[in-house]
Amino acid sequence: MIKPKALILRTAGTNCDIESAYAAGQAGFEADRIHINRIASGEVSLDKYSFLFIPGGFSYGDDIAAGKIMALELNKRLGDSLFRFEEQGKLVLGVCNGFQILIKTGLLPFHSHNPEKMRATLTDNDSGKFEDRWVHLAAEPDTVCVFTNTIKPVIELPVAHGEGKFIVRSQDDMKELEDNGQIVLRYVTNNGGTPSYPEDPNGSMGHVAGVCNKRGTIFGLMPHPERFLHRTNHPRWTRQNMPEHGDGTAFFKNAFEYCAKM
Repeated sequence: MIKPKALILRTAGTNCDIESAYAAGQAGFEADRIHINRIASGEVSLDKYSFLFIPGGFSYGDDIAAGKIMALELNKRLGDSLFRFEEQGKLVLGVCNGFQILIKTGLLPFHSHNPEKMRATLTDNDSGKFEDRWVHLAAEPDTVCVFTNTIKPVIELPVAHGEGKFIVRSQDDMKELEDNGQIVLRYVTNNGGTPSYPEDPNGSMGHVAGVCNKRGTIFGLMPHPERFLHRTNHPRWTRQNMPEHGDGTAFFKNAFEYCAKM
C-alpha cells in the first residue's frame, strides 16, 4: 500500500516539528518536514499531500500576536492551494501555535477571511502567564471531527501556551458551533466534571480546548497530542499502570485511517 503523505509545515520559531513528524510517522504516514518558503516557491507542491500539520512553537517569535504573522503569510503565499486542499476534503491539524495560526487565517472556525468579520480568536490566558501543565479533556459526543472518532471519554494531554483562551463574539456564535458539532474538546476535571483554574488553564469560553470546521477535516487544539504518544511521556508513568500508547496516539491513527481510505 502507498502510504499517505503528511506535510509538517515549519518556519522561523517552529519548535515542535520533529515531534509532530514522529507522531505522523508512527501512525503510518510518510511525513516530511517542509519550510513554508519551499511551498511558496513552488519547489514542493501541497497537492501531493493528504495531511497538513501545523505544529506548535512561536512562529516568528509571536512578535505581533501568537500566530498572526504566519497566518498572514499562509493567506498571502499559499491561499489558493490551501483552499483547494480544504475543498478536496484533506486533513489539516493545528496544535497550539498551529491552532492560533488556523484561527487567524480564518479557516477556523467560521471560515471567514475578512478581518472585520472574524468572530473567534485566541487571546491571553486569564492567569496572565504562560501555562505549562497536564490537563484533562473530554470530546463532545456529537462532534463531526475526524481526528477524535476513537478517543476515550476523558483523556490527558500537556499544554504549554500564553495565549490559549478561546473566545467568540457572542453566545449565538457559540451555539452555532455547538449545533454544527464544531466544538471538539473541552477542558474537564479528572473525572469529567466542570473545571476551574488550573484544570482549565486559560479561561476559554465554554472551557473549549479545540474546534473544527463544518466538515470535521480541519482541527485546531491548544493541548499537544504529539507530546503524549507513549506512556513514558507521562510524568507519572513510573507510578501508574498506564497503557503503552499515550492518549495522543488516537488523533493520528484516526487521521491515518481517514487518509488511507481517501
